[in-house]
Order: sequence, then structure tokens, then C-alpha cells
Amino acid sequence: MAEYKLTVGLEVHAELKTLTKMFCACRNNPDEKTPNLNICPVCMAHPGTLPVINKEAVHKVLLMGTALGGTLADYTEFDRKNYFYPDIPKGYQISQYKYPLVSGGSLRGVELTRIHLEEDTARSQHVGETSLVDYNRAGVPLMELVTEPVIHDAKTAGDFARELQLLLRYLGAGEANMEKGEMRVEANISVAPVRSASEINQKESPEILGTKVEVKNINSFRSVERAIAFEAARQSKLLDEGGEVIQETRGWDETKQETFSQRKKESSHDYRYFPDPDLPKLKISEIPEFSAEQLKKELPELPWQKRERYLGLGLKVEDAEMFIRQSYFGDFFDKVAALLKEQKLAHLAANYIANDIASEATEKEGPVIRVRNLLDSGIVEKFTKLIRMNGGGEISSRTTKDVLSRVVYGGEDPEEIVKKEGLAQQNNSGALEEVVKKIIEAYPQVVADYKAGKSTALQFLIGQGMKETKGAGNPTVLREVFTKLLQ
Repeated sequence: MAEYKLTVGLEVHAELKTLTKMFCACRNNPDEKTPNLNICPVCMAHPGTLPVINKEAVHKVLLMGTALGGTLADYTEFDRKNYFYPDIPKGYQISQYKYPLVSGGSLRGVELTRIHLEEDTARSQHVGETSLVDYNRAGVPLMELVTEPVIHDAKTAGDFARELQLLLRYLGAGEANMEKGEMRVEANISVAPVRSASEINQKESPEILGTKVEVKNINSFRSVERAIAFEAARQSKLLDEGGEVIQETRGWDETKQETFSQRKKESSHDYRYFPDPDLPKLKISEIPEFSAEQLKKELPELPWQKRERYLGLGLKVEDAEMFIRQSYFGDFFDKVAALLKEQKLAHLAANYIANDIASEATEKEGPVIRVRNLLDSGIVEKFTKLIRMNGGGEISSRTTKDVLSRVVYGGEDPEEIVKKEGLAQQNNSGALEEVVKKIIEAYPQVVADYKAGKSTALQFLIGQGMKETKGAGNPTVLREVFTKLLQ
């Protein structure tokens, strides 16, 4: 079997978060349940209607381009992309062809070709032999991002798409929920035989690509990776058997976990692009709020910048990623860390947030409302106090876990809880001796096991000591006392 090199380029469509559609005043509401409610003569292509460019949609794409280090266009225009499907009421889609808003840039080491703006299509539904079309989505602002064919493994493609989703959310450009179709990833996949140095003519590039196959209908990041892996294997097997890969569009079957042929792949000339005569050309430099300086000022801390900062603080990779992806927990950590001012205590806080607070939030009813309450200044201060009490040895880890929910979600003061319920950590070895003696008498077999060399027996005894003191006993001091009395 020959060895093949996989090459992938991605096309990502993301619906933009604007109040209205791309070229009309209809509401842009991705959660609308009533079919064909948010429509008007413009987005339904009634004769005599004229489109008007959504300024905020242009702004969001330029902001994306700025964050990704792309070159912002000075001159841009919109084009008509002609094709005939039921979900295109005009018989053409308003898009951008020759003059995209953004050229170049990169994300996670993947170079970008372009980012442009277009209108979304309607949504088709098939019920038995009947096809229904809901035009609520028709005309929604849609950002299309195209990468260079520089991806050579499925994981890189999945990681790129995940990071792009984060960026869209951080900039407020879109929610990008793949399960809702707000972000759609299409993969252009090819394989080509790996050639040795002796096989490469000095006058030609060693990078020869195979026949490109586009895979659509991918509705999750994991499916992006699986579709690429499947298609790479399918094409390699086909070539090994002497077959030929044909340029086509294929769909992804989530149930069968395989791609299937849909249609012959169109080329750009098939769409007969030409400038839309109803829309004005844009000179970006003539719009003050679209200047490069202004756009840079609007950028928040970006996901990769936040990642670098968290790792620089010494946080665990998994904690850092959680704080980046679930930004309300990250914001809570930032507020707490700013008050703690000590890296050791910040690590302790991160551990309780990422494990205890986050897991409880997902188990409770209405977790979004609950975690938003975390950012209340009173809760931040009380949780910070709890962490200081733990870090200073005033309370044990067991006690911290026991009162955590009452502090974070109940708003109780940790000092008052500890004082009222006698939960302060017992560090006095003399005071703990009576507890240790009682446990030694209660578990003679475990004591015998310990003296016989079983180290786990000591851990059991310490656990009983913690239980007897209701979590208030200092486990380090308990170990010392047990060791002394069992000599």
C-alpha cells in the first residue's frame, strides 16, 4: 500500500449576531419557532425591492479580520452568486467574490485565504414526500471564512474550528452553535502519494495535491474530525485499488459515520458571479469607525491571549481551557485572583472553581442563572475569604468543600459558618490524642494490619479521625499522632 499525504482546507459559515438581516429590516432571530414570520418583500425577492447593507454585519467581519491579523480591504463590493434552489428566493445569493472584506490572517497556525460576507439561505425541511421551506433564515448575515489548504490531520482541523467558535463568541460576532446551524464547517479533503526526494523534479513544487472532495452537513466538531478521517481512508483505499477520486460534494451521515455522494462539485464559473447593481461599492477608509486603529481598540482579551496568561500563572491546562471556554467561570476566577494576589492561593481557587463550583452548577436547576450570580461582588469576596481560610490552615479541605455551596450559591459568610458550627481546623496534637486513642481502640484489626506493614491501614485510620472530628481535624497532625501512638 502506498503512503498518502492528507491535505485539508476548511470553509466555515457563521451566522452573525445582529438585530436585523443582511439587506433588510427583518428581525434576525435564530430561535424563532414560527415559520416564515421574520420575512418581508426584500428578503423574499419581490419585484421592485432594493437591498440595503447592514453596517453592523460589515463591522463584525472587519473586527474578526483584525483579531486574526488579516488585511482589511479598502475597496469592497457585493456580487450575485447565481444558482437555483428552493431556499434561494431570488435565484441568486448576494455574496462577495473578487473583493472580500478580509484577506489573509491566521488562527492556531492555520493560514487564512479570505473572510467575506454574504446572506444566508432559507431552511428546507422534508416531511415524507413533501418539502417545506422556512424563509426566516433567508437573508441573515453570514460570515464565510476560507483557509488555505495547509491542514494535514483531522485534529488540527477540529481544534481550528473550536478556536474560531470561541473567537466569534468573545467578539460578540455570533453564538456559533453548531447544533443549531449557526456555524457550519465544510471540509475540502484530498490525498496524494508521498513522493521521495528523488521523485521530485527540481523545477516543480514538492506539494502536489490530490483531487479535492468537499464534505458538507457536518454538525459537530467531533464529526468534522471523523469525516476527515473517514474521507482520507476512503480516498486512500480507492487509489490503492487503482480507482480514481472524482471532484464532488459529499454529505456526512452521522448515523453511519461515513460520507456519501451528493452531487458533482461546482466551480466558480458555474455561479456566473457579477457585481450586484443594486448595492453601492464600499470604500472602507471613508468610514471612520472602520479604521484599523478603532477596530484594534475594540478588541477584548482574545482566547489565545487569555490562554497564555492563565498558563503563565501556572494553572493546569485543563483548568485554563475550561475558564476560556466557559468565560463566566474565567471571569469569576479573574476577580478572585485579583483579590488574593498570591499565586499559590490563586491555584487553590482555580481548583475549587474548576472542580467543585463548576460541577455543582451543571447539576443544579437553572445553571446559567446560578453561575451569573458568581460575578456578584459579595460572592467574590466571600469565596476569596473561604480560600484564604483554607490556605491559612484555618479550615480543612473537607470543611471547605462542605461549606462551599453555602458560600457561593447561598451567599453565607464562611467565617460565621465555621464559628457557629465549630468547624475550625484542629491543629493541637494534644487535643487530637483523645480522638486517636478512641479510634485505635475501635479498630484493633486495622491497627494490627498497620503494624504488619500495610501502609493503607494508616490512611483508613486518619480517615476515621477526620470523620470523628467532622472534617475539622488537621490530617497532617492526625498522621503524626497516629504514628506516635502506634509505635
